[in-house]
Amino acid sequence: MRDKPRREQSAIATIVIWAARAAILVMLYLVAVAVYHLLLRTIVDDRRILTGLFALWVVTAYIVLPRVHRTLTKWYIPNYFIGRVRTGDGLLGDPVNLAVDGTEEELVAAMTAAGWVRAEELNLGSTLKMVKATILRRSYPSAPVSSLFLFSRQQDLAFQQEVGGSTSQRHHVRFWRSPEGWYLPGGYQADWLGAATFDRAVGFSLFTGQITHKIAENTDEERDYVVETVLAATPGARVDVMEHFVSGYHDRNGGGDRIITDGSLPFLRLPSAVKRVPVAA
Repeated sequence: MRDKPRREQSAIATIVIWAARAAILVMLYLVAVAVYHLLLRTIVDDRRILTGLFALWVVTAYIVLPRVHRTLTKWYIPNYFIGRVRTGDGLLGDPVNLAVDGTEEELVAAMTAAGWVRAEELNLGSTLKMVKATILRRSYPSAPVSSLFLFSRQQDLAFQQEVGGSTSQRHHVRFWRSPEGWYLPGGYQADWLGAATFDRAVGFSLFTGQITHKIAENTDEERDYVVETVLAATPGARVDVMEHFVSGYHDRNGGGDRIITDGSLPFLRLPSAVKRVPVAA
């Protein structure tokens, strides 16, 4: 008999909870309707407002914010090697996570043999072609990559592998030729430095609002993928790993994407460089 009042109270409490949830949903619906009729409907119905908002986004994302970033980063980001590349707006970009010893001809041949396609130069024609391929979801194996900067210049070489026949997802890596007589921290030398990342989708930059590729967080996986494909396709190549090249860290790249790395730097030695003194025993 004593359990009956408790069951009734439990039933009443359940009804009250569901009634409260229903009331919240009704309130949210009414707020959404009010916002639409008082604000969004005017914007949607008036094409001039839509055009104005689009123009404001273009000017802000592609002119104003990049100019602001270029000005400010000159003050707070050092212009020397810190294991990161930079975007055209001066923001810190992807980690430098690969070193290569070998000639340019060897590097191009090794990447080609491993199934990588050399990316086209970024210009108006290739940009429009890539936009079209992305919208229509068509394959573009040699699509250009955005320009990132190391040693105050953009990449010398770039390679990619499409995933699923779409430009939205792809493996890709950029390479910069090291300056003559230049040394890495610790006194090591490499002919090339690379930054390998995986494009997982197309989206908007967190820092500028520009349309860009969004990369996968774990950059070490892409770094290791590049090394594995080259070793499998190039007999005589070898890899030595400099552990703790930098401290492992979590950060964001120039597009605002989260990145993590263990800080190791593989030295990929192509056949002509294998006889050099190894970096790691």
